[in-house]
Amino acid sequence: MHFADISPRIKLSFEASPEHRDHDAVFGRGVAQLCRGVDRTGSLNKAAKELGMAYSKAWRIMKHTEETFDIRLLDRNGAHGSTLTDDGKKLLEAYDELQADIERYARERLAAIAKRA
Repeated sequence: MHFADISPRIKLSFEASPEHRDHDAVFGRGVAQLCRGVDRTGSLNKAAKELGMAYSKAWRIMKHTEETFDIRLLDRNGAHGSTLTDDGKKLLEAYDELQADIERYARERLAAIAKRA
């Protein structure tokens, strides 16, 4: 295998600051996928099903993340579905932008290191 056949894989996650870290939840790939699904479908249930996850598990993950970060990610309208809050959209956008930046940097650095090898 050559460096050209290798790509870096970086898993970004956000954690609450130490003074708010009563829980162990992180905002990472799974929560981001649920948020994207809610934004696209208007439903946490549909977002969970797309990921092969039970609604109850998705609900617990989102609630736990909201409690840990002291931020409301979703507006829940019962049978009418859910939408991302403005804060939820901002956090997801920050996550996606930073993830893309990190992946781009890692690819560039790996290419530079490969040239030295």
